[in-house]
Amino acid sequence: MFDSVIFFALLAGLFTWGITALGAATVFFAKDVSRKLLDLMLGFAAGVMLAASFWSLLAPAIEMSSDLGRFAFFPAMLGFILGALFLRGIDYILPHLHFGKEIEDAEGIPTTWKRNTLLILAITLHNIPEGLAIGVAFGALDAGLPSATLSGAIALALGIGLQNFPEGAAVSLPLRMEGKSRFSAFMSGQLSAIVEPIAAVIGAYAVSMMHPLLPYALAFAAGAMVFVVVEQLIPESQSGDNADAATLSLIAGFSVMMMLDVALG
Repeated sequence: MFDSVIFFALLAGLFTWGITALGAATVFFAKDVSRKLLDLMLGFAAGVMLAASFWSLLAPAIEMSSDLGRFAFFPAMLGFILGALFLRGIDYILPHLHFGKEIEDAEGIPTTWKRNTLLILAITLHNIPEGLAIGVAFGALDAGLPSATLSGAIALALGIGLQNFPEGAAVSLPLRMEGKSRFSAFMSGQLSAIVEPIAAVIGAYAVSMMHPLLPYALAFAAGAMVFVVVEQLIPESQSGDNADAATLSLIAGFSVMMMLDVALG
């Protein structure tokens, strides 16, 4: 079972990476992207990640800790906080730049890296918790717990893959608009998700080896994803003149992910 969950986690991570590449490939067919469409894509991605954080990660973490009685929330709460703090630490150290910002607004340690590199790193940063979430969900299968199901892990991978398509386009198209060649913009877009299969394997391996850490690991991935949503995706989707449309797109993304998780999980 151990080898199979690692293999399935790798396949799921490669799937989400592939969907990102498909989204990035839209740069070969479109010259640019409207700000409204970009805000809609960011809002949808935020909704999917928020729903996945609860339905696929936090709720199972709390259920797995039911033997703690009234303190069943504690592993989920601690893992959630640690996940957010972990991403905050990376966010503080890793040089990166959010779309729509000037090079002077780059975050992380000071660097002479170019603007395009910093933009790609910003997207790569929030792909790490997505890969971890997939890996932890598949690694949980090795524990044999009722709340950890193959269909639930697949639903999570499908949901993250679903939001990775517009995410890939949201990386490659703006880079094309900033002057990069179509091929270069495509490569940058798909490479931003290369961390997902790597993080998925790490997550699956870690929880497969240490079953008692499962609820903490699930909540850790949730905390990291929520941090990305609140710190990056929502502010960027709301920074233009399409705040209401982006909000409705977030609701749509949340609803789609909730449907997938409940229907398949």
